[in-house]
Amino acid sequence: MQKAKSILITGASSGIGNGTAKEFIRRGYKVFGSVRKDEDAKRLKNELGENFFPLIFDVTDQAAVDRAVTEVQKLLNGQGLGGLVNNSGISISGPIEHLPIEKIAQNFEVNVFGLIRATKAFLPLLGTQKNHPSAPGRILNISSVAGKMAPPFMAPYVGSKHAVEGISHTLRRELMRYGIEVIIIGPGAVQTPIWDKGSVDEYKDTAYIGSMAKFFGKFVSEGKKGLPLEEFSKQVVDIFETQKPKTRYALVQNKFQNWTLPRLLPDRAVDNFFKKLM
Repeated sequence: MQKAKSILITGASSGIGNGTAKEFIRRGYKVFGSVRKDEDAKRLKNELGENFFPLIFDVTDQAAVDRAVTEVQKLLNGQGLGGLVNNSGISISGPIEHLPIEKIAQNFEVNVFGLIRATKAFLPLLGTQKNHPSAPGRILNISSVAGKMAPPFMAPYVGSKHAVEGISHTLRRELMRYGIEVIIIGPGAVQTPIWDKGSVDEYKDTAYIGSMAKFFGKFVSEGKKGLPLEEFSKQVVDIFETQKPKTRYALVQNKFQNWTLPRLLPDRAVDNFFKKLM
């Protein structure tokens, strides 16, 4: 049975989601991309052409997600969905001491519960329904190096991505019965506009402001030297198309220095590295 050449990508309006959508379309896929604004839907339709189908929904809105499932089902016209890329995500920063619980919860609501919500909704189209018309689809969950490395001042994001890692492993083992692969993509820094966003000003009256300014200054500087978005996107689609994929991929610039070595070092050694950055 042939795999459907159709993909759904959450958070397709910019950054990783947008770059990945372009690469899938370049390789002949039909791409459904979630956006939250009508103007983004129109812009992307004009930019990406006839093989891009914008879906207006927020992964935190169950009713909107359900409507999107119905829309995709109609557009597939009896076929299955070839893949789901759970990319939607936000990053909330700050010292835990001063972060409101509501802001921490928001990061989990988008990055964790949003991922679960979208996955549960689209699972029937990926292959859990009876008499599924296509080969089982694949799920790519976008995690992060941060989910393993735990930089300071990023607890909501780090915690949410750490949760994505664990949930993905569990989901993979549960969905083996349907032949649905679940693959974790753990990016390091990728060259996207995200590095021009954010500020530490709201913490200027706390004891952390000096350390935060130094850390994020270096963090952003190095982030802008990350993997080019086009290269990253090609690697993601290569992974999607791999016949026998690994369960997890670290897509990191200068991989030994920025991924392999820190994971071999004792925790205290990594603590000292972050101490120097602060």
